[in-house]
Amino acid sequence: MRLTIIGPSGSFPGPAGPASCYLVEADGFRLLLDLGNGALGTLQRHVDIYTIDAVYLSHLHADHCLDLCSYWVARTFHPDGGPKPRIPVYGPPGVADRMALAYGLDPDPGMRETFDFRELSPGTLRIGPFTATVDHVNHPVEAFGIRLEHDGAVLTYSGDTGACGELVELARDADLFLCEASFHDNRDHPKDMHLTGSEAGEQASRAGARRLLLTHLVPWNDDERTLAEARSTYDGPVGLAVSGEVHEVTAGG
Repeated sequence: MRLTIIGPSGSFPGPAGPASCYLVEADGFRLLLDLGNGALGTLQRHVDIYTIDAVYLSHLHADHCLDLCSYWVARTFHPDGGPKPRIPVYGPPGVADRMALAYGLDPDPGMRETFDFRELSPGTLRIGPFTATVDHVNHPVEAFGIRLEHDGAVLTYSGDTGACGELVELARDADLFLCEASFHDNRDHPKDMHLTGSEAGEQASRAGARRLLLTHLVPWNDDERTLAEARSTYDGPVGLAVSGEVHEVTAGG
């Protein structure tokens, strides 16, 4: 598997990159994990946007889904050859109506003529060449974490979450754990919403993840502090997600 960081910013786009979006590729298949605000522009630096095969939306907050509106325009109104073929969009229940509302469309058909919306529930499914396992994580709205397996390699993406056992299981022995770290320790912040760097490290340690990559980095935070917090609770290799970076995910790390 190949992971390209498109948008590592949390809550809103930052100067170093757009909001949440990650490109995962294997066997010629291209899957987007989230498509937050600002991400579609940066995505065009890396791939032809019409070669995306599927989109997964972890939850329906704007910083994870809003650029699906822009992508709908791009796929629906292309001047050469008309609308592009429908592709699947996986998301929480209500995803189709939520995206129609975001663009001011009538819910019927909304964006359904461009996207084949498939509602998530906990369990295992196939997305192209990937075996995907999804489960609820700890966030104020319905949100999912995802575990992708391909050719013996495992990539886990937390989406937005506070600490929870479901996330630990999704990241069990993962070769790369792409985990949010939105908050700093020793500050007052809402519970059951996001992780601090040290909490992300704890989740990775409990899961036995081989490598930890911190993301959903809120622009007003000190990223080096976030990294130091994670290193205080996790002994393995740990880094910060950076827009444009490519990570090869192979079995055994």
